[in-house]
Amino acid sequence: MMVLGAPIAGLFLYQHHAVPADSGRPAIARAGASVPLPAATPWRSVVDYDVLDARIGRLMAERDMTGLAIAVVEDGKLAFIRGYGLASKETGEPVTERTVFRWASLSKGVAGTLVGKLAADGKLDLDRTVASFGTSLHLPGGAERVATISDVLSHRLGLWKNAYDGKLEGGGDPVAIRHELAGLTLICPPGSCHSYQNIAYDAISEVVGKATGHSYAETVRTQLFAPLGMTGASIGLGDLTCARSWARPYRNGYPVKLTDAYYRVPAAAGVNSNIIDMARWMQAQMGEEPSVLPANVLKTIHDPRVATLRPYGSTALGRALHDPGYGLGWRSFTYAGHRLVGHSGAVAGYRSTMMFDPETRTGIAMLWNSESSKPFRAQLELFDLYYGRPFHDWLELKGTPDQPVAPMTIASNGRARGSVAAAP
Repeated sequence: MMVLGAPIAGLFLYQHHAVPADSGRPAIARAGASVPLPAATPWRSVVDYDVLDARIGRLMAERDMTGLAIAVVEDGKLAFIRGYGLASKETGEPVTERTVFRWASLSKGVAGTLVGKLAADGKLDLDRTVASFGTSLHLPGGAERVATISDVLSHRLGLWKNAYDGKLEGGGDPVAIRHELAGLTLICPPGSCHSYQNIAYDAISEVVGKATGHSYAETVRTQLFAPLGMTGASIGLGDLTCARSWARPYRNGYPVKLTDAYYRVPAAAGVNSNIIDMARWMQAQMGEEPSVLPANVLKTIHDPRVATLRPYGSTALGRALHDPGYGLGWRSFTYAGHRLVGHSGAVAGYRSTMMFDPETRTGIAMLWNSESSKPFRAQLELFDLYYGRPFHDWLELKGTPDQPVAPMTIASNGRARGSVAAAP
């Protein structure tokens, strides 16, 4: 189990990046700590987190932003984590590192990872057909007898995009809707093209149940969340709203009704967590927890199995990410000659994203409670900082701020010194 210092209150803080070349720095420090910090190891950051923090601070001034939590892992180490803005505009509750958000479609990577792990353990075969598990998924022309588990997880079922999502949002039963998919017309044979799904994708929750004899949520908890120390991660609407701090959903500054529609397809969009647990999840995907997720499992789930269209469309971000592909619940791209892996998510009033470089074990994860698309672009600002590329205003904030935040320093005993203002 990985240990990140389990903060009780306040923010994780970073020591300033501009340190002498021969000195080391701990990855993180914390104000007001009552639990010992992880042992410091010599490590020099190449990212200027003052710049990143100030850029996100300016992003939060946008009218369509409410709250946001961010974590950066650099060289496999948790380097930066912070909450910004509000979890609830009505109560004024701030976003902290403990605030729980919805992952939305980032949950698909959990399903892909779980199934990849079960396959490595010999509990199921990725090349078995969907029909052989007796799931509720029925495809046109009986194609469920041809489509495999890996086809489901890589969206290669031949259905048109987001098939019958409207019925799910209208209150339909996903099991019944999966039967109705048989009445559609395939756009390609299973296994031959990529077309993104939610309802069909959730057939994986039934596959997991058949293979393990336990519910999907319980299997995720015992096989992934618990071994990784993701104590704040959960599946389901009830676990979101009973959290001590949870982010309310907003659209253009106004509250959005919270519904259970996509929670009813848990393999597609059912996960919740705080940003600490998302950072743990990203580190595990980088190979930092081989006892839980060995290298062969990560290769199986991350390697692209089908080319896709650009998920960010013709935007500047979309054009900058080349070679888009999809593995088992994970997207992959090439940016500036580097391979990146990740996924994003969107449901009413929430957005999420994670993107990392598996070779350098550096990446960024963000959760926010609005429908703004701008935070997605911050991913490339982080990678530009890490790769030493010239500044580009991906966030379209017209320049960099003049006043970076004041850094914390670390006492010789490893305790944080100084004070910090609460997150805005």
